[in-house]
Amino acid sequence: MPPAACVVVCKCFYSSGLNMGSTLMYKVRICQKAVQPLFHQRSSAFFMLKAEGRSSQLPLSARFLCTRDSDSHLGSRQTDRRSSGQTGVKNTTIRGREEESWYDAASGRGRSSPLRQHQSFPKSVFAAGTAKRTTELLRKKAALASRDEEELVEGTEGRTTTRGAGKMQPPDRPLSAAEWRKLKESLGNRERFDLQMMCTMFALGSELDIAKSLLTFVVMERGTLSYELLLRYLTLCVKGGHDAEVFDIYDIMRGSFPSLDTGALSLFIQSFSRTARWREALSILNEVKKVFSPSPRHYNDVISAAMLHGDMTTAWALYDELIENGQSPLQETWDTLFKGVTGTDEEKEKAAEAMSQSEYQERLLGLLLYMRNNQIYPQHSLASSIKTWFESLTGQKWTGSWTSASSNGVCRCCGSELESIQLTAEEYQLLKDRVMTDIIQGRDIFNKTTPEELERFKTFVKKKPAFDVVIDGLNVANINKDKRQQSATLLAVVSELQRQGRTILVLGREHMLRPSRSWDRHDMQLIQQKAHCFFTENISKDDPFLLYAALHSGNHCQFVSRDLMRDHKACLPDGATRRLFFKWQRGHQLVLDGSVFTGRRVRFLNIPNYDTIVQTSEDSWHLPFDDTEDRSSCEVPLRWLCLNKKP
Repeated sequence: MPPAACVVVCKCFYSSGLNMGSTLMYKVRICQKAVQPLFHQRSSAFFMLKAEGRSSQLPLSARFLCTRDSDSHLGSRQTDRRSSGQTGVKNTTIRGREEESWYDAASGRGRSSPLRQHQSFPKSVFAAGTAKRTTELLRKKAALASRDEEELVEGTEGRTTTRGAGKMQPPDRPLSAAEWRKLKESLGNRERFDLQMMCTMFALGSELDIAKSLLTFVVMERGTLSYELLLRYLTLCVKGGHDAEVFDIYDIMRGSFPSLDTGALSLFIQSFSRTARWREALSILNEVKKVFSPSPRHYNDVISAAMLHGDMTTAWALYDELIENGQSPLQETWDTLFKGVTGTDEEKEKAAEAMSQSEYQERLLGLLLYMRNNQIYPQHSLASSIKTWFESLTGQKWTGSWTSASSNGVCRCCGSELESIQLTAEEYQLLKDRVMTDIIQGRDIFNKTTPEELERFKTFVKKKPAFDVVIDGLNVANINKDKRQQSATLLAVVSELQRQGRTILVLGREHMLRPSRSWDRHDMQLIQQKAHCFFTENISKDDPFLLYAALHSGNHCQFVSRDLMRDHKACLPDGATRRLFFKWQRGHQLVLDGSVFTGRRVRFLNIPNYDTIVQTSEDSWHLPFDDTEDRSSCEVPLRWLCLNKKP
């Protein structure tokens, strides 16, 4: 492109305490510079500003000439309208996390829910909230045991006060350029003052006019706005719901830059989707597809907009596309689909023409089956929408109730029996084969043992009768803090299981056979009399041996360990097998209930005999749902939605 002179008119809000609402008109010249190469080189262009005059009329929005900073590090992929999607995609996981963090910040979708009343349920290590409660308990114990707790707190408060004293605080009103300059100087003329101030405004929810006055100051000082600053300003506008301002920023950025990064496109999709211009969000989504696979959040925004405006065909087409991409929909997406078209009567009629009631019902029931097949638990808000939808079905007389399950797996509302936690013969064989292949014989197995030791253990197991219980000896022995009681603790657990008539295998390490303060010779002799024992080398890991022995012994065999086996579950090749492993684990893992004391009976946490999964029969549905945010990935909900169809 030959050099050409270009003139751009830029309107800027100029606000001050003395003259609120006055306007400056700037004529900006780019002298003999080709615009296109500048943008592609990501260079900062400098412009000469000339004040043309003032006007008492406030423009509807501010328009700024923008450039990218040469030292900006946005860390996001860009979509180039000229390259038509020929750019490859790398680091999609990192990019997605950055994009989601920007997006969630702008939309204000934090994890918050009202506190709910505590319910009394059978104890289980897999019950929702167990991990968090255990962590909090350990923290409290650690705090009580600390002698210098008060000094530590005082020292922390002192350091916090020192750090907070120099923190940047945004003004409480729009400032003039002179006032902004004075504030910048008072903070040491920071190089990235404008970016830091805009981020602070976003975090504290400052008024839009204050942010505009900052942009005016930057334009007057530099003659241009960086891409990064505009992106921060865009985030503030989206979070604040200033969609009209977002439209103007969209026009400015489209006209000033050859490409937009994923963060900007995500924000534009979100903002456009909640307005009458929602179809433009669909166009932006199609633009994103040329470079990388859109995230479930992108799809959610456009699906929600389509449902709101009665375009069910587009909504379901995008949902199917999301599933085909192998992505899991957001809970908000399902919530939108269950709520249906909520627009005008005309939009509802349009939706009815696009999809019949029976077809729509079949699609929604398919969503519940998807949750079942992927072991997904609806959040309480989604469960409420599902309940409302069932009860609204004409002529079907569905009723929904919030309930729980008894310890023997019976719904407390309707009295029906929930599905068993035990695997079928086919499921068990499939899981056994996958564990043997991917965990026991996996690539990293010999980082945990040696080929000779593994073969020796297999031979040992084949010569023994099928075990009823396999004990991770070292794991169990360490349940008490008193290291002098390790052998006594293990002996107490073995004695309790022997009292129950179980055939026991204890897995240990060779060092446990050497008499010491922790490992009493007499205790270890009694353990070897009461149970079959196999002691691995001290450098070996017990878990592969435990899984092999338990699965080899049959579907009845249980195991004792506090290890939740997350690493081993992650080794399995697909989601279906990992869900089978989790189901088997919940039905077979014995966990000690508290500490073990000499002279007291050893107790184990209850193992539920029902599966916590979406379930259905001819005239009922049972949905376990999340009513807490304390549940970790290795736990299951305790509350259920019972849906029954009256005859």
